[in-house]
Amino acid sequence: MTKILMVCLGNICRSPLAHGILQSKLDDDNFYTDSAGTASYHIGEQPDYRSINVAKLKGIDISQQKARQFKATDFDTFDIIYAMDQSNYSNIIGLARSNEDIDKVKLFLDENLNVQNKNVPDPYYGDMTDFEFVFDLIDKTCEIIVKQLYK
Repeated sequence: MTKILMVCLGNICRSPLAHGILQSKLDDDNFYTDSAGTASYHIGEQPDYRSINVAKLKGIDISQQKARQFKATDFDTFDIIYAMDQSNYSNIIGLARSNEDIDKVKLFLDENLNVQNKNVPDPYYGDMTDFEFVFDLIDKTCEIIVKQLYK
């Protein structure tokens, strides 16, 4: 089984969307998807209501997810760790204990060659149009990842 972790700052906007979107595209028998945040701001909370709403509009339920903080032991559990932006990538790498840990970490949008800015924008201080933009960006990138995983 391939285990994939999506990571953003608070684990309430971008990574829950990426978690839910990717999970909806993969079969549960061969893949496990989760999400976490590099900060501890929202531990135990549901995703932001706007993330829940935009996902629901697209037929994905992320309302049962609970925010948690990324920890060094996640390197032991997960095969691929996707950071939503460069800042979170650096924070994850800072917790790595070995080159093997580092090799598991990827910048999420590096998978999407059609995107210039490799940082998934944080929609937290925006409105629903920002959440819709982020959903679509993540969805397109997850499609690319799925094709790679099923090769």
